[in-house]
Amino acid sequence: MDHADGPRDSHAGVYVRLALVPVIWGGTFVAGKLLALELPASVGALMRFIVASVALLATCLLVERRLQWPTRRQFLAMLGLGATGVLAYNLLFLGALALLPASRTSLIVALNPAITIAAAAMVFGERLSARRWLGVGVALAGVWIVVTRGEPGALFTGAVGAGELMMFAAICAWAAYTLIGRGMLAGISPLAATTWSTLLGTAMLASVAAPKLGAVEWLAISPAAALSVLYLGLLGTAVAFVWYLRAVQVLGPARTVIFNNLVPVFGATFGVLLLGEPLSASMLVGGAVAVAGVMLVTRG
Repeated sequence: MDHADGPRDSHAGVYVRLALVPVIWGGTFVAGKLLALELPASVGALMRFIVASVALLATCLLVERRLQWPTRRQFLAMLGLGATGVLAYNLLFLGALALLPASRTSLIVALNPAITIAAAAMVFGERLSARRWLGVGVALAGVWIVVTRGEPGALFTGAVGAGELMMFAAICAWAAYTLIGRGMLAGISPLAATTWSTLLGTAMLASVAAPKLGAVEWLAISPAAALSVLYLGLLGTAVAFVWYLRAVQVLGPARTVIFNNLVPVFGATFGVLLLGEPLSASMLVGGAVAVAGVMLVTRG
């Protein structure tokens, strides 16, 4: 690995940091829920990424002494990262949390690894065995149980709400973010790539949030919402995004996305313990089925 790729990492170190990412992201469902109750999704997302941008720029200057300038190809890739992982995902994520409990929303994320690996097979031509395609179907069935509250036919009667559909769209946006990070960022460090994509995504968010900024009562924002912005910006973005993108570069998207299996576990647990949200039978059964499907997809 050359200097442009950042410090040399042992695979063990990459795995340790990657294992902490789902814990951090599990907490983002609680922080996002608190923020979504007080601010429009676009404004909350913009505040999150303003904090993240400042933190990432400062870290670049301290750790790498500069913000590495991207090539044209890298810049286009980071535009894609900003549009998918920053703009689209966060508008949909906070929009869904405004309508759904944090624990329920996090369980829908169980579908993420299956969607990402299936998309990688189609985009990059990677062949998946029949067992893995079966796993994709099982994971879909599990999330189906969660979003329909144990009544699968509800999906066809219009009983599934906008919150569930927004979270599913968010998962697709994150799958795109993961795939764009594969092979398109060679020669640039994960920290620089994350910083550039965050800056570009923040600019996109600012254009979307601008019409709503004047209506926000800034002095009425609660301490819980303010702390949520800091958590989402510093840990949920500046730290976790860098570690995640580094793992994509070192381990590849298929191995990296396996760790997303733990996000719904921590998200649902934190939602129940910290927000007092109910944990229904359909959430338990659907979550278990989804995880079983993901295990079929990612095994081996």
